[in-house]
Amino acid sequence: MTAVVLRVEATACVPAMLLRPWEDGDIASLVEAYRDPALRRWTSRPVEDTEDAVRWLELRRSGWAAGDRLSFAVLEDRAGHDRGRLVADVVLKRTDPAGQAAEVGYWTAAHARGRGVAPRALEALTAWAFETFAEEGLQRLELLHQVDNAASCRVAEKSGFTFAEVLPPHPPSFPAEGHRHTRTVRQGAAS
Repeated sequence: MTAVVLRVEATACVPAMLLRPWEDGDIASLVEAYRDPALRRWTSRPVEDTEDAVRWLELRRSGWAAGDRLSFAVLEDRAGHDRGRLVADVVLKRTDPAGQAAEVGYWTAAHARGRGVAPRALEALTAWAFETFAEEGLQRLELLHQVDNAASCRVAEKSGFTFAEVLPPHPPSFPAEGHRHTRTVRQGAAS
């Protein structure tokens, strides 16, 4: 699949953001983001060092090539800067490219939390996914998180994903019960 760049306009409180495929130049920012204990708690593939980051990026590249895991680095887009600061990651997981459902996921860098970064980036990803894959039959997106991850629950709700059900644990990637939130193409834009 061809790489895509999405833009999220600035608000009164938050600069514009760019969502683009991960690049080699993101390695240092990725390692830095993963130093955060809260991020490490909720992710299944920790990035300890440059070698881990290189492997992590290679998985993202192969996901784009296969069209089944479309992961975007989310960067602040500040005028006059060569590279925006990394603030988040959002991903569309399409295990069945012909299927009606796909999964979205995200994480937010510690320095960017509490500023509405995740809901805004997730909204951009959601709109793009429904527009891009409608002809292939995409009708529903799912957002999964552990039940004790209250911040992810808030992001889901702010992004227009409706609580659907409690999921049983599925170790090792989901060691505790989880929540499934959904959003359908018919739900339109988040409020």
